[in-house]
Amino acid sequence: MKIFKMLTFGAALLAGVVTGVSVALAHSFPQKETPSAGQRLSAPPSEVTIKFDAPIEKLFATLEVISADGKSETVGQTLVDPSAMTLSAKLERLKPGDYTVKWGVVCIDSHHTEGSYVFSVADGG
Repeated sequence: MKIFKMLTFGAALLAGVVTGVSVALAHSFPQKETPSAGQRLSAPPSEVTIKFDAPIEKLFATLEVISADGKSETVGQTLVDPSAMTLSAKLERLKPGDYTVKWGVVCIDSHHTEGSYVFSVADGG
């Protein structure tokens, strides 16, 4: 009877580990950002793009660029490319300063991730 309990516990533990690993791998995270986090640009970008490591759901994808004074600088809708791996948004003509990129996505298996980062446009732009 003791061996049966140990085997049952071991199987439950193994199932938990395997399930935990698959859940950890089921989120979409940025692989490449343009402009990138912390980047200081000499000219303002016309858009922001983020490439993810797993496909994202178009209906739940958000991307916004916000100026230091809290104004949204995003123009139009957030776009997801046909591969469902890249998120992008067109921008107003940015003035020199710091800008915060805020994004949120849902992976195709329904896990939500979000984040933000800052880039700068130099006075020469």
